[in-house]
Amino acid sequence: MNTRVKNYMRKLNKRQRETINGFLWLAPSLIGVGIFYIIPYFSVIYYSVIQSPLNPNFVFLDNFISLFQNRAFMDGASNTLRFSLMAVPLAVVLSLLLALILEAKIPLKSYFRTFFLSPLMVPVASVILIWQVLFHPRGAINELLMFFGFSGIDWMQSDQSLLVVVILFIWKNLGFFMILFMAALSNIPKDILETAETEGAGPIRQLVYIKLRYLSPTLLFVTILSLINSFKIFREVYLLTGAYPYGDLYMIQHFMNNVFQTLDYQRLAAAAVVMTLAMIAIIAILFLAENRFGRDVEE
Repeated sequence: MNTRVKNYMRKLNKRQRETINGFLWLAPSLIGVGIFYIIPYFSVIYYSVIQSPLNPNFVFLDNFISLFQNRAFMDGASNTLRFSLMAVPLAVVLSLLLALILEAKIPLKSYFRTFFLSPLMVPVASVILIWQVLFHPRGAINELLMFFGFSGIDWMQSDQSLLVVVILFIWKNLGFFMILFMAALSNIPKDILETAETEGAGPIRQLVYIKLRYLSPTLLFVTILSLINSFKIFREVYLLTGAYPYGDLYMIQHFMNNVFQTLDYQRLAAAAVVMTLAMIAIIAILFLAENRFGRDVEE
């Protein structure tokens, strides 16, 4: 058998041999992705269109219709969307502004970089402990408010609870996104910026017409990464408030976690499919926008 394989490989040209060798090197990874990602996801799709594991009758969209009629799911989806619409733009814009500020010649630049990167080194449990100390009804923030004559707030059981989690999200992710933007800014051709400056373009015009166009791939990447992280905020909210938090903090992951505990596979699978389709649609729109905005830079 080995002799036949060797003879067959000799008959192939160089490009064909490289292609086959490439697939052989990729085979372990492709097999792992297939076993642990692709096959499980197709099984989720299968569970979402049958009646139950014990009664596998094909019901098509019945599980999805039942899902959208569920108040808990709609509340979780609405709160997750609200959080993402608030947190993602703020995280992207603030990290870009910080990168632009730190790109300039300012004193103590390395110390500022270290300060904004420090949240990445803090474990999630420690972050939650800090936030509990700050936003507890008798915590540091309320003590400060009462010192200036204001009344304290039960932050995690009030309409401000979503804002508290948005601040937590930004604090945790700002430094990493800032570093990505700083790396992208350093790759912008200096001769283009110098030419623009010579022709009278100020910092704002350089930012709008040059820097943002070269930053479009990084903007896309940071936005997608921030969006994915915003859908994973359940971990922090769960540690802060438990499985059934204040209404504004009940995310779609809370719904999926609670449904999983009841072993309602059909509803859980349908929610997972809906969440995946929503993410694919949003990311596709972002790719189209980046392709349209950054086309002239590539040319």
